[in-house]
Amino acid sequence: MYTHGLNTAMTLYRNGTLTLSQAASRAGRSTDAFATALVRHGIPVRERQRRSPAVDGPIQAD
Repeated sequence: MYTHGLNTAMTLYRNGTLTLSQAASRAGRSTDAFATALVRHGIPVRERQRRSPAVDGPIQAD
């Protein structure tokens, strides 16, 4: 059943029906884990969750 849910979520994501976070939720995985599964199955990841500046480091002006 778990594999079926993952396959369904990947298909819906690939077809553009679900966003990355929606598909990850449907598959029962974190967004990062779902993105890794997509890459392993040859499905390009269209979007990534934006990280907060606290994680990426300070924002600097030019």
